[in-house]
Amino acid sequence: MALPDLPPGRRILIVTGHYGSGKTEFAVSLAMLLARENRTGFPRLALCDLDIVNPYFRSRERKELLESAGVKVYGGMFGKGATAEIPELAASVRAPLEDPGCFTVVDAGGNDSGALVLNQFSDLFTREARFTAAVVNASRPETRDPDGALAHIRSIERATGLGIDGLVSNTHMLMETKPADIVRGYALCSGLGGLLKKPVIAVAYPEKLVGASALSGISAPLVPLGMYMRETWLDR
Repeated sequence: MALPDLPPGRRILIVTGHYGSGKTEFAVSLAMLLARENRTGFPRLALCDLDIVNPYFRSRERKELLESAGVKVYGGMFGKGATAEIPELAASVRAPLEDPGCFTVVDAGGNDSGALVLNQFSDLFTREARFTAAVVNASRPETRDPDGALAHIRSIERATGLGIDGLVSNTHMLMETKPADIVRGYALCSGLGGLLKKPVIAVAYPEKLVGASALSGISAPLVPLGMYMRETWLDR
């Protein structure tokens, strides 16, 4: 297990990707890991939920868990209650992005349409402060090969004007995930990274299903997924 290796000074990690890639699970799991490890180099830690497109599996739904671990959560003005499907953001979401002492994980909306909301904060996403990571899941039909994954990344870049700085491999088969699935996804991301000339900053794996020792051949940092966003009723 290791933390993603970001360039010095990059304190805003934007997590984007396609619908169903597992980007929200990665964002929440990474924030929890950063809180445990306390090695960001910044005194404060936050998670911004900027997904106003998908009403399901929003990172703000785990606000109590995250804040109990020391991660301040920002997102909708209505919280996670019955009005969570209303596409809105609280004005306070700018606070951690403006705070030079805060490392912030940004959970962006899926696909190019979901990522459009990032344009509202373009003045804060300076080249010196932000790092944009694309989550790729090789088990999704749209991104199961380099051509599809590359087309998807380019669409996000066009919509936001933010170039992708690195990749996160998050290939899984839900509760049937095997080490071979994660290795397959890493191979895809490695090839894609070669095309883009961008690094694979993390390989996510469900630690309840796959042990890190089974992934010893992967050289990129391994980030365990806590399955925080998976409701227990999904396994019944």
